Amino acid sequence: MSCLKCLKYTMCLVNFIFFICGAAVFGIGIYLMTSTRFSSILPSLQAMNIANTLFIIGIIITCVSFLGFLGALKENRCLLISFFILLFILMLAELAAACVLLMYERQIEKFIDEDLKSGLQKSINDRKNVTDTDDWDTVQLTGCFKKLQDAFENNLLNAGIGVIVVCIIEVLGMCFSMTLFCHISRSGLGYK
Repeated sequence: MSCLKCLKYTMCLVNFIFFICGAAVFGIGIYLMTSTRFSSILPSLQAMNIANTLFIIGIIITCVSFLGFLGALKENRCLLISFFILLFILMLAELAAACVLLMYERQIEKFIDEDLKSGLQKSINDRKNVTDTDDWDTVQLTGCFKKLQDAFENNLLNAGIGVIVVCIIEVLGMCFSMTLFCHISRSGLGYK
């Protein structure tokens, strides 16, 4: 029984930390949306700029971690199974994206290169005021596409380790939620 209490409060603490981090990422996304003008560097994906991406990631992290926190704290089976399902869907989406990136690496690289050139030309043509900032100004501080590509390839091991760590955290979250769910089911607490 004390192990389950420890598991419950560990799950609450970890999800609370993720909730705070998600809220911070969400807040940074909102700040960037309101304080500066960002345009997408990829014209084919207009909505994919830094601010929107942070905003969406923040919402996902905040919502999923809130379900896990509240489900563990209240020992609510419905919230715990929802947390499990959302983590499972996120993990499947991440694995599918990784597979697509590996299978179509050259085609994606060619598409991004062409789209970046098109986006740069559009940014130059659309710029009305030299004091305006957009994502291209940020990209120009880190160099061109080739430099970013080389940096990514040099840090491929670190990216792989990061993906593995995220998957381990998600699997642990799913295991913890299922353990609590099964304990609640066996104890007859039902839906509170």
